[in-house]
Amino acid sequence: MSESSAEVVANAASAAVASATGAAGNWRRVTGIAGAAIGVVAAGAAAGVAIERMTVGRGMRQKARLALDSAGPYGALRGTPGKAVADDGTELYYEVDDVESEEGLTPRRRRLFGRKAPAPVTVVFSHGYCLSQDSWHFQRAALRGVVRTVHWDQRSHGRSARGASQLEDGIPVSIDQLGRDLKAVLDAAVPEGPIVLVGHSMGGMTVMALADQFPELVRERVTAVALIGTSSGKLGEVNFGLPVAGVNAVRRVLPGVLKALGQQAALVERGRRATADLFAGIIKRYSFASRDVDPAVARFAERMIEGTPIDVVAEFYPAFADHDKTEALALFADLPVLVLAGVKDLVTPSEHSEAIADLLPDAELVLVPDAGHLVMLEHPEVVTDRLADLLTRAGAVPAGATVSGYGSSTAQPG
Repeated sequence: MSESSAEVVANAASAAVASATGAAGNWRRVTGIAGAAIGVVAAGAAAGVAIERMTVGRGMRQKARLALDSAGPYGALRGTPGKAVADDGTELYYEVDDVESEEGLTPRRRRLFGRKAPAPVTVVFSHGYCLSQDSWHFQRAALRGVVRTVHWDQRSHGRSARGASQLEDGIPVSIDQLGRDLKAVLDAAVPEGPIVLVGHSMGGMTVMALADQFPELVRERVTAVALIGTSSGKLGEVNFGLPVAGVNAVRRVLPGVLKALGQQAALVERGRRATADLFAGIIKRYSFASRDVDPAVARFAERMIEGTPIDVVAEFYPAFADHDKTEALALFADLPVLVLAGVKDLVTPSEHSEAIADLLPDAELVLVPDAGHLVMLEHPEVVTDRLADLLTRAGAVPAGATVSGYGSSTAQPG
């Protein structure tokens, strides 16, 4: 991507935010810096956005978004709701999908189980940064009625409350705090019985933080672990697919820019809406690698990320630089472990998953070609298939269970 493309994106972002705020002086300077930083990050998306703007009018794009939003039921799966309370008083929202009784099994489920009841295992899904429990849509659809699952929203994400420590006391978010949050969810939703932990990106880090702080829980109750598109540390070295100069510029200004933007959240949200096309391009570049991603799936991811307030984005970002849970991985050494990543992931590169697998030599390492960071949405059939195999090895589902007919990004599960 040329330097001029980055400048175009930077100027567009800066102008849109400044126009939305109508502010002057220092705030205009902040938005200028923000525009420059966004321009560097967005450079890879700039050409596609520019071409789209030349060929498709803004009104048409807005209509397309509305059509996609009203299309499929992506993210519409709901379970039995519950609330856990974190150690700082934050209410954490979760949902449980229980296994159907034998009498209520569909013909498909009856064929899978025969007359044998499912194993009493609960699979707990932890989502990533700027997402929600709905990011597991395809895997949730595939496993419904096969195994008990719990899906929860990280603090300040989805339907969970804003972090009390952050909102009231200004205490920075830490990955350790997220590990304690997961423990609170387990205490509330899975007080007994074996557990399989599944985490994507920040959710995988959350799983590692849980193990680091509650090793006995892992030893006594965890029967398998899936770490998807995640990292055990050294995230400060990630280059986001940018040239060295671009990476250095982003690292230098981004923390301060995000903090400044977070302090003007309402004004910045107006700016985000004004630059919807730009951010859609950025989101697609850093979420997916395939050219043929279902537009409805791409829009689904966009909605989740758009739904994360800018002050929450700013609040969480610094926590990743401090994340290092390499030693905690030893607690998974004797368990069935799946380590999976997209080969073209620009957020948590697949090399980080390979580093995890190097420390867990008995783990299954799966590198998915032509896949980006949101691999569970981009290639759900691969993720669901490997996850089903992991659950079978852990004794969580019958050996004959399959997820055929589920996990396609081009057709909704029936």
